Amino acid sequence: MPPQSDTPQLRVHVIEDDDDIREEAVFALGELGFAATGFADAPAFYRSFAVAPCDIAVVDIGLPGESGLSIVAHLRTVSSVGVVLVTARSALEDRVLGLREGADAYLVKPVNMLELAETLRAVGRRLQRQPIDNAAVPERPQQTSSAWTLLDGGWVLGDPQGRRMTLTSTERLFLGCLIERRSLTVSRDELIVALGGDVFDFDQHRIDAMASRLRRKAEKLGMRLPVRSVRGTGYVFAT
Repeated sequence: MPPQSDTPQLRVHVIEDDDDIREEAVFALGELGFAATGFADAPAFYRSFAVAPCDIAVVDIGLPGESGLSIVAHLRTVSSVGVVLVTARSALEDRVLGLREGADAYLVKPVNMLELAETLRAVGRRLQRQPIDNAAVPERPQQTSSAWTLLDGGWVLGDPQGRRMTLTSTERLFLGCLIERRSLTVSRDELIVALGGDVFDFDQHRIDAMASRLRRKAEKLGMRLPVRSVRGTGYVFAT
């Protein structure tokens, strides 16, 4: 029987092109208390997600047509949905890339279903805060901070008006580096190191993509994120 819980049932979409693996995951997660649905490719997932978004997407990287990493990048521009990558790619650079692109967790096949379930619950606990954290909070002058602040161990960004934005692991590292040195320019190399990358083997356009994605994410919450590009150098958190 699924474990008893007072928390709402998590809706999980499994995007996996191997029919046997997908069906096994959907069945096992259903037995473990999740509302799980399977999809064989990105288009099928996108069609369903547009109508009824899930709480967490479990994504294989090696999908036909559009890769799992592309799905992660797309989800990060439109939603705060949780993302768990489940893939046969076990190399360190693959794991780092997956987390850098915005995944909340990275598991290597074959995955024990109990481990996957506990990973989903851990991501779900973070998501439970989002309806409150991501909502625009009425301004209360006596309780309002005068500065941007990282809260909850750096996983939530708060603005001076009391609004909140939940961060992914890579967003947390990126903003943490900038806010630690607010008003000072942080070079691209320093940001790459903060993200766990190699300055000699890193596509620096990913830094620009992350900054742009964060601004769009903040704008949807009514927040004007003061992350500014310094031409030819890096970025600054301009407060």
